[in-house]
Amino acid sequence: MFFAISDLHLSTVVNKPMDIFGGNWDNYFEKIKTDWRERVTDGDVVLIAGDISWAMRLEDAVPDLKEIAALPGKKIIIKGNHEYWWNSYSKVKSVLPESVFAIQNDALKLSGAIFAGTRGWTVPDKNAAAEDVKIYEREKVRLKMTLDCALKLRTQNEDIYVMTHYPPFNALGADSDFTKIISEYPVKCVVYGHLHGKDARAMFVVEKNGIKYYLTSCDLTGNKLVELN
Repeated sequence: MFFAISDLHLSTVVNKPMDIFGGNWDNYFEKIKTDWRERVTDGDVVLIAGDISWAMRLEDAVPDLKEIAALPGKKIIIKGNHEYWWNSYSKVKSVLPESVFAIQNDALKLSGAIFAGTRGWTVPDKNAAAEDVKIYEREKVRLKMTLDCALKLRTQNEDIYVMTHYPPFNALGADSDFTKIISEYPVKCVVYGHLHGKDARAMFVVEKNGIKYYLTSCDLTGNKLVELN
């Protein structure tokens, strides 16, 4: 089985508790761990779509990664906008515990499926700053590169799961260049996070061109894993 969650914002070393952001964050990681242990076996895969740790340095993120590694199943992580400790992809991979895998603008075949991941960016509107548009254009290239990597790994019609940190559409769920690119590939579903709080305009499952998009920010999922199907 495949599950997903995101925006864990762990702070084993860094003193940055999340409960200051409201009741959904009270004892939240203990709730996540309880749900995780009840539902996930070592044969399952859990996708974590970014914002894993508040650490600023890689060595300070390692205890948070070990917290994740101690939970059942194989875990696949991508970079979020708060991953300041994730400066070097090769260095991150060198410190990962045995059951944790990282992907960055590429893809991985695991447990009979293919997982492709990239950070993404906010879909710009007509008032977007030039710098945001520039980053968005760059992230479109990275998404396509990620999906091309997935296709190269696809030898037996395996399902392709896509991970992005940022929502691949705007708050209204309108199609974007991201969703158009994704629709050009045989993708089963997409998971994303980044959105938080009671005021977030959240649509938990959106279907576009036959592809399901799952929001997985932990405070919005009730601190439970999202089962992908």
